[in-house]
Amino acid sequence: MSFQLQYTSLDEIQSTYDDLQKTFRAGKARPLAWRQHQLRQLLLMLNENQQAIVGALQADLNKPAAESLLGEVGAGIRTAERTLARVEEWVKPELVAVDEWQQSWSPTINKTPKGVVLIISPWNYPFILNIQPLIGAISAGCPAVLKPSEISAHTSALLADLIHKYLDNSTYRVVNGAVKETTYLLELKWDHIFYTGNSKVARIIATAAAKHLTPCTLELGGKSPVVVDAAHTDLKLAAKRILWGKTTNAGQICVAPDYILIPRDAQDAFIEALKEAYSTFHPGGALGSDSYGSIVSKGHYDRLQDLIKRTTAKPVIGGGSDGQRTIEPTVYRDVTQGDALLEGEIFGPLLPLVPVDNIQEAIEFINERSHPLALYVFTDDPEVKQAFVEQTLSGSLVFNDVFQHLSVGELPFQGIGESGYGAQHLKYTFDGFTHHRATVDIPFSAEPILARRYPPYQKA
Repeated sequence: MSFQLQYTSLDEIQSTYDDLQKTFRAGKARPLAWRQHQLRQLLLMLNENQQAIVGALQADLNKPAAESLLGEVGAGIRTAERTLARVEEWVKPELVAVDEWQQSWSPTINKTPKGVVLIISPWNYPFILNIQPLIGAISAGCPAVLKPSEISAHTSALLADLIHKYLDNSTYRVVNGAVKETTYLLELKWDHIFYTGNSKVARIIATAAAKHLTPCTLELGGKSPVVVDAAHTDLKLAAKRILWGKTTNAGQICVAPDYILIPRDAQDAFIEALKEAYSTFHPGGALGSDSYGSIVSKGHYDRLQDLIKRTTAKPVIGGGSDGQRTIEPTVYRDVTQGDALLEGEIFGPLLPLVPVDNIQEAIEFINERSHPLALYVFTDDPEVKQAFVEQTLSGSLVFNDVFQHLSVGELPFQGIGESGYGAQHLKYTFDGFTHHRATVDIPFSAEPILARRYPPYQKA
């Protein structure tokens, strides 16, 4: 029996919006001590409900417990702990360095909360992709509404329950619903909108936000390519790391390796390395494995099946499915331009190998397409690394692994162009929800310096 998520009524959405606007105007969320208390409450929520979170993710995505504890619960705890430890420093006004004649003006950057923020998150990482921006909103002193995905219904229901129990209800709320509820939310005037998802929906959100001149953070996806410089890398280790990235959450990750550009003469050796890694990960096959997840919904499963039918490439690894919601990790060789697998973001466990003649051809292949959210390059050649730094554009550039830039909270996580704009991670999320307000306090004693501005003006 399918789980029925309780949607929020439009009247309740309006009252939630009104309540949070009053809370912001009253300044309730601004004091540092209050923010720190809410962060401690969030940490308490994460620590006390780990098994409930794992259970909800299991119900929605058949996600292995180890993946949930590491990538959702653990990541949330680490982000909240580091934010709590640093927020006191982040909120301090910054006195800026200026020329000597302006030093008496006390030129300062004050960290002012933007206001009430709306956080719209996807189904693929339905817990952490709500929690991370929420942590940023709390640290910035902003009330927030979370709108989780109706597709990951169990996790969305759990979020609503936990936020209500652990956080201040006049400041943080969860709105559940589908298109009608989201459309109504987007008609309201927010002070910032944070959206994680695909570019099609992002255009709808950005259009709605533009009516109110509302700033946005858009964390999108796209096709994140992998380049394997076979002459200057460990093929077996590269295959292991790439396959792990492709099969985590069954490939349903915005920064998942989407396709691999591989030297033509190294394709066969790389396929053998992938086969070895696959047999190590899932000795009995991925279907039915406790270490492998499912596709989130029948609709997305059917979309991937349609992609499998339309590709002209043949699988050399995997290719099976259970007819329900699980698709075996599947590797295709000799994929060429124009193939269905290269049309749009795959967002599933299908991995095309695209043979190229050299590294420069790989760079040109990438540059002919939209800027990816992540670009992965496996090489130990400094010149090749520098070529990708100088000749390509992507949200992030990672050498010799996948995903690990996400674990470095001191780096911004952001897209560029089609993969989004605005940054997040620790202080970057805080900054996104904060207005950096310039202030000067010009003393009357500065009058001799300013006297020349008054008319009548002296002739030059």
